[in-house]
This record gives sequence, C-alpha cells and structure tokens, in this order.
Amino acid sequence: MTGAATPMIAKVGVIGAGQMGNGIAHVCALAGLPVVLMDVKAEALDRALAVMGKNMDRQVAKGAISAEDKAAAVGRIRLTTGYEAFADCDLVIEAATEKEDVKRAIFKALTPHLTPECLLASNTSSISITRLGAGTGRPEKFIGIHFMNPVPVMKLIEVIRGIATDEPTFEAVQALAAKLGKTTAVSEDFPAFIVNRILVPRINEAVYALHEGVGSVASIDMALRLGANHPMGPLELADFIGLDTCLSIMQVLHEGLADSKYRPCPLLVKYVEAGWLGRKANRGFYDYTQTPPRPTR
Repeated sequence: MTGAATPMIAKVGVIGAGQMGNGIAHVCALAGLPVVLMDVKAEALDRALAVMGKNMDRQVAKGAISAEDKAAAVGRIRLTTGYEAFADCDLVIEAATEKEDVKRAIFKALTPHLTPECLLASNTSSISITRLGAGTGRPEKFIGIHFMNPVPVMKLIEVIRGIATDEPTFEAVQALAAKLGKTTAVSEDFPAFIVNRILVPRINEAVYALHEGVGSVASIDMALRLGANHPMGPLELADFIGLDTCLSIMQVLHEGLADSKYRPCPLLVKYVEAGWLGRKANRGFYDYTQTPPRPTR
C-alpha cells in the first residue's frame, strides 16, 4: 500500500507581524511563494513591511539578492487584519506571542476559514505541539516549525512532530525548508525542543550568576564571549531574544519537566515585572538609550 502523497505548499499564511512573523514572510516571499501576513493591528503590518524592506535592502547591498528580487518578493506579500484571507493557503504558520492561551485562541478563530487540506504550524519555541494540535480539529496536519531569530540570517529550522502529526505533513514541511534554503533539525515534542532546552537554561544560569554577585553584566558577557568563543554574551543574547520570552520558556521547562534546575531566576522575573524586556523595550540587562549600551547592573 502506498503512502499518501506529500502536499504541495504553494501559498503560505503567517499570523503575527512581529520580529518572527515578518522574518518568516520575508524568506517565504523571497523563495517565490505568495504570502498572506496577518496581524490584528494594522500599524504592526505597516511596521513589518518597512522592516522587511530595510532587511531586503541590506541583502541587495551585500549582493545576496538583486533589486528585482526584492521588488518581486514585496509584490508577493499581502497584508491583512482578517482570518478570511487565509482561505486559499496551503500552510498557515502562527508566529504570535509565546503564550499558549493566545495561540489556542488564534487557531480557534483561524480554522473555520481554512480548506480541509490546509496544513497548520506553530513557530512556538517551547510549547507542546501535540497539545496545540489537539485543539485544532486537524492534529494530523499540525506541526511545529520553529524558525531561529533573525529568520533571514539564521539557517536552522527546528521541525517538531506532535504525536498525531502524519508523514505527508512532515514531508511537506521538510520540502518547504529546502525551498527556503534552510537546514532542519528534527526534535521530539518535549518542552522547549532542542535549541531552547539547552540555550535558555544557560541564559537563566547567567542571570543567577548576576543575581548572586558572581560577576557583573559586563564580566559575565565578556567571560562567555572570549572564554567560550560565543558571538554574544548570554545576557546580551537574553536582551536580543526578549526577557519575557526567556522567562516563558523557563516556565514551560519548569512546569513541563518538574525539575528544580529549570526554576526561573528571581532576578529574571523582576526584570520582566519591571517591563525591562531587553532591546525591544530599550532596557534589559543593558540600557539601549545610550551608545554603546550601558549595563544596568
């Protein structure tokens, strides 16, 4: 008996026009795919288009793409504030905030507008794909596609199958990743998958080292940059990712694995409570209102 045919992904929908969503739309459009980019806020869509334009201009300046490539890619992107625009998509990727209740609400609002064949994915960096898929009515067509930030630059996509994800869905996503020029790492559906299971506890440990007075922000980041040859120190990286996202991932690990080694550092919690979320808030472990950014501790 032959297996089901691999679905063709010819048109992609993306929900959420933030850092990740606009990056995903950017790479899909450059790869020749029509893209529907949705956000509930029209101003977020305008910002996303401006960011994509600027990032593509950078690629043109480097000679990675031509001005014609950029113009064609921008022409493939349709902006919308309504779910009905996804009616003819082959795959819709949710790239909203890292909160399970928000993601569930999005899938509930989205699914009535899709064809029965449409595949669904979440760009979640930590939440159970099996659990998210179970609430969609099409768990066999649901999968995790975790892009790395910044999407146009980073080569990796983590692909996460839920317990119900079928083989054609998995194969279709592998083919899409190849079309986008990305490499995939396949992860089992455990909390935080591979990258963040290893990366974010390392960041959390750096925050503990700061909290306990082992070293200052500058010393900790310098130690890991020069001592472990990391391109960014862990606290600088936390600011880049967003401290709220780091905290969400630690909470998912702590709750999902019930191991005290994943307890979020109280200082990380305090920074998030203060609204010091990193670069996007102009303040985190560094103050970005100054050049160069000044450590806040």
